[in-house]
Amino acid sequence: MTNRASDPMPAAGFASLGLDARVLAALTALGYEEPTPIQRAAIPLQIAGRDVLAQAATGTGKTAAFALPLLQHLRTDAPPRERTSALVLVPTRELAMQVAEAIYRYGKSMGVHAVPVYGGTAIDGQIRQLKRGVDIVIATPGRALDHIRRKTVHLQGIRTVVLDEADEMLDMGFADDLEAILAETPAEKQVALFSATLAPRIMAIAKSHLRNPELISIEPEKLKAGKAAKVRQVAYIVPRAHKMAALGRILDVEQPESAIVFCRTRTEVDELTETMNARGYAAEALHGGLSQDQRDRVMKRFRGKTTDLLIATDVAARGLDVSHVTHVVNYDVPNASEAYVHRIGRTGRAGREGTAITLAEPREHRLLKSFERATGRPVEVAPVPTVADLKAARVEQVQEKLRATILDGGLEDWRRIVAGMATEFDPMDIAAAALKQGATPADEETEIPAGPPAREKHPARAREDVKKARTIARGAKGGGMTKLYVGAGRKLKVRPGDLVGAIANEAGVDAATLGTITIFDRHSIVEVPAAAADDVLRAMAKATIKGKKILVRRDREGS
Repeated sequence: MTNRASDPMPAAGFASLGLDARVLAALTALGYEEPTPIQRAAIPLQIAGRDVLAQAATGTGKTAAFALPLLQHLRTDAPPRERTSALVLVPTRELAMQVAEAIYRYGKSMGVHAVPVYGGTAIDGQIRQLKRGVDIVIATPGRALDHIRRKTVHLQGIRTVVLDEADEMLDMGFADDLEAILAETPAEKQVALFSATLAPRIMAIAKSHLRNPELISIEPEKLKAGKAAKVRQVAYIVPRAHKMAALGRILDVEQPESAIVFCRTRTEVDELTETMNARGYAAEALHGGLSQDQRDRVMKRFRGKTTDLLIATDVAARGLDVSHVTHVVNYDVPNASEAYVHRIGRTGRAGREGTAITLAEPREHRLLKSFERATGRPVEVAPVPTVADLKAARVEQVQEKLRATILDGGLEDWRRIVAGMATEFDPMDIAAAALKQGATPADEETEIPAGPPAREKHPARAREDVKKARTIARGAKGGGMTKLYVGAGRKLKVRPGDLVGAIANEAGVDAATLGTITIFDRHSIVEVPAAAADDVLRAMAKATIKGKKILVRRDREGS
């Protein structure tokens, strides 16, 4: 086994990694500028056909580290039954969907067909997709083994197997499944194993199934303890469709003196800059598509405090040193913990306190844990400010401005106007009218939903789900809750997130409407809105938790 450290590797663009023109064109179209350390280390090795054993935590950009080489190794001339060239094994359905979406985006122009298969949903639809021919299968171990035994996943053409978050799969009890799956794959294949730790069980799998692998270790950078203590870290869970509105709302409430907003791609930088300017902020874009003169002019205005928001990609903001930044915003959750640390390090300088804000999509919630480990500080998960919160914040801001104006003096000319009108109107009404003229009406704002974003559905099914969601919401507001007994607990390593995810995904219930979740050794009790209880019971009768069919019924001790 060869050990390869990532630290000495110089920064380089994707073009230097050996990727072909089709893959590079896709990355350019998406606005990606710079690979992360795990991508720089792992991509060239996999393109060269080497087995890889990579220690990399969630949030380091490892999905692209194995997805891009898979695209380059696609079989374009094979018949449907031999077309599948890669199998990616992941621990959870959420990660399966995330990886499939990433591969789709990277390989869209190449016509790549990647299918996620996982438990907890009907297998018939997956079989129909697989029969049409698929390039890459992304699967949870239990469902992958099910398809292999049914002979609906064909492994004879497999060139590469990826084990993503291998330690998590072992923790979930999939060791035997992994061995059974790997035994069914061709002997001559490339294997890439990614794990947050290199525990003895991981090393045993590597010894059995990897051939002279390159060992890559990516250690997340940590903020110094004193530095981290000065940065308040807060995250908001927001569906992608509402991120721009949520950012505007959060900034209106936070009122940063000076902020840097980080986006993943140039396209997002440009779109967000336009939106924030339309909202009344002085926003400037900074990315690799600008000339050096343009960058210099943008930075001069930002340092001179004539710009409220600097909206930038990581590459463009590298080395940026501005002491007056009060807020850093991760509009996109960064691909790597190192990137997160670098970003939030732009605030809290010169002994001042700073705030780091992250807008995470529901499925990215678990990445926040890796950021907590990297910084050694908690990330507070807060609700997106409501319209009422916005109104209260604006009232407080107006009051502060009025106090400052009164203390500054120089109001004689304005006093004469008020005195002249006071013979006709109440002075309180005059002052209120003056404030109303300069106010931004919060009543025009709409509430921003929280919870998991809806997957694309048939329009009729979507309308039914909207009606059901409204009924459930009315029931929850009315206070009616029903306790459900779930026949799985700590013995099966069930966590609250497992139960929330299963109910939200299978029954279409907004996670925010669920009540108390109590986990015992052999069972759990979950409170759901009474209006949704029957729907949850029907959906969960067909679902699995931790890969097992679980009894779910109304709790006999009270509901």
